[in-house]
Amino acid sequence: MNKDIQNYNDQLSSEEKAVCDTLANEISANLTESESKIWHGHPVWFLNGNPIVGYSKQKKGIKLMFWSGASFDEAKLEIGTGKFKDAGIYYNSKEEIEIVVIKRWLEKSRKIQWDYKNIVKRKGVLERLI
Repeated sequence: MNKDIQNYNDQLSSEEKAVCDTLANEISANLTESESKIWHGHPVWFLNGNPIVGYSKQKKGIKLMFWSGASFDEAKLEIGTGKFKDAGIYYNSKEEIEIVVIKRWLEKSRKIQWDYKNIVKRKGVLERLI
């Protein structure tokens, strides 16, 4: 696991750390071609410079977010508000994580992407990449 991401996880409560370690391990194992780093304060994985998936500690729990998740057609993912194509889910315990579902979402995240990398250059307009 990326050292900075491990440091992020290590600062959380034991239950939150268990959730984040599980998510980080699954993301890294299933998006082997990705680059990961702390971006805007939380762990994010990128494909060709485009943010794909990340998680963060929030009041409702650990939020797993897919930048293009609104296009996944997955009932368990809550679509974000606003003009972006993000969707996510909250976890409060490791036991809530369904690995087979996470793997399906990660596969979709590779196949369904909106171009966040160039959103500033396009003045806030998102274009579908894949």
